[in-house]
Amino acid sequence: MERRLNALRAGVLGANDGIVSIAAVVVGVAGATTDTAPILLAGLAASIGGAVSMALGEYVSVSSQRDTEEEIIDHTRQALATDPAAELAALARLYEERGVSAPTAAALARELSDVDALDAHLHERHNLDRHDVASPWHAAGASFVAFALGAVLPMLAILLPPASARVPVAFAATLLALALTGMVAAGIGGSSKVRAAARVVVGGTLALGATYLTGVLLGTAGVV
Repeated sequence: MERRLNALRAGVLGANDGIVSIAAVVVGVAGATTDTAPILLAGLAASIGGAVSMALGEYVSVSSQRDTEEEIIDHTRQALATDPAAELAALARLYEERGVSAPTAAALARELSDVDALDAHLHERHNLDRHDVASPWHAAGASFVAFALGAVLPMLAILLPPASARVPVAFAATLLALALTGMVAAGIGGSSKVRAAARVVVGGTLALGATYLTGVLLGTAGVV
């Protein structure tokens, strides 16, 4: 359950990244020019590059996590095969450290080990489930899709309205979406929704304002 919640939260945050980063790019370009072609090109390039980058980063991160989990599983399996008595005593001590009496801890460790010693040790000592090891491909795919879906909103918000309304509409749509994703992420994590929404809205405003101002200055100076 906890792994699913973490995956869901990562998906929401990936969509949040897609929203704010692509919005910053297209708003910046829109500050420099009203032509649709360069805005579309910049937005598409940033969307594709950002989604691939997110997927690659998640793949590398989760691959490292998976390698660590598999190493723990192999080490625990070997330890149980080599010295099961010592591993049983270690499991019993763990229960004692949690406040269970010595006789009860020994009995509990023995009963769980009789059912499945490897699962008992992995779960109680390492908080691992050998049947639910992290998948780097799933994580990469989820990050790619989440970022790409998040990028759709600012692209539509900057391209669909008339040129005179593009930037205000993009600002409003982006900040509203950021507030919603911040509240969803906070709800999943059990933290304050208002505080989370305020943080992402303030951060998004700063990002959009900075790129838009940069685009305006470059456009005014004739650089673009």
